[in-house]
Amino acid sequence: MIEIRKATNRDAEDIISVMSNAEQSGFMLFAPGERKMAPESLGKYIETINSHSKSGIFIATEDNRTLGYMIVQNEKSQRVTHRAYIVIGVHSDSRGKGVGKALFTSVISWAKQVELRRLELTVIATNEIAVHLYKKMGFKIEGVKKDSLFIDGQYVDEYYMSRLL
Repeated sequence: MIEIRKATNRDAEDIISVMSNAEQSGFMLFAPGERKMAPESLGKYIETINSHSKSGIFIATEDNRTLGYMIVQNEKSQRVTHRAYIVIGVHSDSRGKGVGKALFTSVISWAKQVELRRLELTVIATNEIAVHLYKKMGFKIEGVKKDSLFIDGQYVDEYYMSRLL
């Protein structure tokens, strides 16, 4: 059974493993192998982000194995404190098995409890599986960021998506 919980600094190494695997898909902001992460620095980041009441790093686990993560980043400025930006990654072995849905379901419930009003994310426009999941979870495309990324020698569009809670 998939369990969702806030990450702790002890989860840093497992999260790095999932992040690196997710980046191999070619659908993440960082190119495969581009980002070098250390457990110590990610551990500190986890503690920092989790200390903010409307931000957090959540992980999906099953049998003590980390399957995916979701970063929820809120800003403290008065005019934007009602919204948070989301980044999600799921290990290739766990895609299509409900991990993303479980993360979204749990985080949306948590976001309502901490009185967030709006969740936002961006996604490469050609990542049809992710776009389908986000729409299924209630996100709507608000716009297209033309030529937002440069991947394999080509400019690629991103969708800007959001869900009101």
